[in-house]
Amino acid sequence: MTRFWLIRHAIVEENARAYLYGRMDVALCETSLATQRPSYAALAARLPHPAHWIVTPLSRTRRTAEAIQRAAGIDVTLHVEPGLIEQDLGDWHGLAHADLPAQLREPAHAFWPLGAAETPPGGESMEDVVRRVGTSLERLAAETGQGDVVAVSHGGAIRAAIAHAAGMGARSALHFSVQNLSLTQLERGPVGWRVVAVNEMF
Repeated sequence: MTRFWLIRHAIVEENARAYLYGRMDVALCETSLATQRPSYAALAARLPHPAHWIVTPLSRTRRTAEAIQRAAGIDVTLHVEPGLIEQDLGDWHGLAHADLPAQLREPAHAFWPLGAAETPPGGESMEDVVRRVGTSLERLAAETGQGDVVAVSHGGAIRAAIAHAAGMGARSALHFSVQNLSLTQLERGPVGWRVVAVNEMF
């Protein structure tokens, strides 16, 4: 059994929240980092030790992982996994939320800026993200074998992981709430996947 402990990174700085940042390497909110220290400690106490730790190429996942490790009193090597990065928004990176509707080819999802099949110019759809994340999870499970993987990732990628584990479409998975610093648990066993918990908060 491979157990995945998926954590969404901490909240980003306020100005970045005004536009579509996707794969842009935006900074975390320093005020929230300071005020949410009890949440980091509670989250750290929930995680398994030892575990294989993963972050994405974006600094907000690394900084979040480092804060969790400090709260846990551990210093574990952070391995970069590009396959768990956020949705690629292509030419729409940096676009203000108010300007997005004019660009859409299909209605936006109620709980995501884009529809599941919407592909930004030069980017990927959420359906693409599900395939990418699913491939990465299967490889990580095969490489890890019996053990625990703690992965600090992104809201879209975690929803994609849920879709893969549950065998559901991307559109359905976008209905799941995945808050900053929340924990989602998935398990990959000999007979398939199981969703243990989604959006557990601390």
